[in-house]
Amino acid sequence: MTETTERTRATSLAEMDERQAKLFTEENFAEAMKFELKPTDVVITPYAKCGTTWLQQIVHTLRTRGDMDFDDISRVVPWIETSPALGIDLTGPQKAEPRAFKSHLAADAIPKGGRYINSIRNPGDALISMHNFMEGWFLEPGAVTLEELARDRFIKKGEYWKHLLSWWHRRNDPDVLFLVYEHMKTDIRGTIESVAEFIEIELDDELLTITVKHASLDFMLKHKDRFDDVLMRTLSEQKANIPKGSDSSKVRHGKVGGRLSQEIVKGLDEIWEKEITGTIGYGSYEALIADLN
Repeated sequence: MTETTERTRATSLAEMDERQAKLFTEENFAEAMKFELKPTDVVITPYAKCGTTWLQQIVHTLRTRGDMDFDDISRVVPWIETSPALGIDLTGPQKAEPRAFKSHLAADAIPKGGRYINSIRNPGDALISMHNFMEGWFLEPGAVTLEELARDRFIKKGEYWKHLLSWWHRRNDPDVLFLVYEHMKTDIRGTIESVAEFIEIELDDELLTITVKHASLDFMLKHKDRFDDVLMRTLSEQKANIPKGSDSSKVRHGKVGGRLSQEIVKGLDEIWEKEITGTIGYGSYEALIADLN
């Protein structure tokens, strides 16, 4: 069958939202929210671009001793919200125990009954990563500036802050492991040990060595085709008319301390003071994570 409509990417955030809305129906989401977790299930819950894929890889490596026989990490560690639209049976068997899933939902919205691993990341770095991720997939390169994305997603809609606070208030619950992206970068062995203990995987020296290797940037870049969201990219091509072969890689460089304009820094600082300092008292992201070190 010959395509008659030219494939294009969005040239504004409003158009991107319209395109993404075509991927899922309200019925899809409602079905996902009916999913019942088992007490042994593990859900990886960071806000977008705050370590989700990295934690999916760590958990899957730990429970399988290094399985890489998959085309998309989200096929073996399914994304709860999108699985009905992707034809993935959330209740089906997985490659190993414990069953593992991912979600970007806030703590008060996520299906209850399982165990949850959340990581937080500097909002400026998460913003840069989100912009890089969307450009060349859903957004035409250069069409939406970093400043526009910051104003719309992080300042106006405030999704990042709501997500952070929802999991912050649950950080000491026994069914929650609360991590910091920057600490993961500086102490991957300690992170793996904490995750293994939390999901009740016996960690011997060999498994620790395998997991450190498989969670490394070099290894994940070498196998980045397993972490490029092929399921979602295919769906976006089918339902949102996105060009084929887009760059949807989730593994890039994971930088800490990206450069931002004074306008963005000022805006993020102001929303931090309003949403975070005014609620839990920390004057900056650095002060908050220092208390978690």
